[in-house]
Amino acid sequence: MSQQQPTLDPSTAAAADGGTVVVLGATGKTGRRVADRLDALGVPVRRASRSAGLRFDWADESTWAAVLDGATAVYVAYAPDLAVAGAPETVTRLAVAARDAGVQRLVLLSGRGETEAQRAERMVAEVLPARTVVRCAFFAQNFDESFLLEPLLQGELALPVQDVREPFVDLEDVAEVAVEALTDDAHAGHVYELTGPRALTFGEAVAEIAAAAERDLRYVPITMAEFTGGLTAMGVPAEETGLLEYLFTEVLDGRGSFVADGVERALGRPARDFREYATREAADWAPGA
Repeated sequence: MSQQQPTLDPSTAAAADGGTVVVLGATGKTGRRVADRLDALGVPVRRASRSAGLRFDWADESTWAAVLDGATAVYVAYAPDLAVAGAPETVTRLAVAARDAGVQRLVLLSGRGETEAQRAERMVAEVLPARTVVRCAFFAQNFDESFLLEPLLQGELALPVQDVREPFVDLEDVAEVAVEALTDDAHAGHVYELTGPRALTFGEAVAEIAAAAERDLRYVPITMAEFTGGLTAMGVPAEETGLLEYLFTEVLDGRGSFVADGVERALGRPARDFREYATREAADWAPGA
């Protein structure tokens, strides 16, 4: 996949107070983009994850204090997902630890249409009212950096989704909004609902990718039983299968089809379109990529 170069906004750089920003999940899809943008702005970054040099483990609270010590801001991307049992409580304990460590800004990655995610938002707000939420639609990059890539490389994507439309959000927009909120108090207390500028069906999204990659790609709607059965046959763990079933039944049920204005509210410009994303990453779907 290509690496989008961060846009260096002098006003954002000026707003940074010179303090250290902690990025949790710094090796993940959003975390690495956030950390790279902060680096490009000259903001001191502390990258933390289970596999990073500085270890952070959601399941081991003894790893939290060293990560948060002396930080002024923290980006929180909970793994595996805010929908799992106990996630809101765990994230809230992290917020308490961050507040007690003197953290001034907390940016929480959240998901649209996810009941537990929104419960986590409210619980964190009780601890840190000035927290900022980036509440995201389905990531466009799931098509080239995640579980949808392999079937597309094979020429056919089969999912348990019919004609539901989704305003896929570009992770470059998510990262840019997060960095603004981590470095500028003007975003304190805001909830930014981030989507792309138009809603597409999965079939239409695959057609956009096919055009950009100049390949013959097909989208095939299947039943949930076919989907989960296929995952089980491939040896996908039951917990991961359950999360994907939740995604395609609870989240992608049409309630999130509307386009939101969070990107424009936060950045003062329109959100990136899915076609721009597909054109930028076209090489990722080429045969032999």
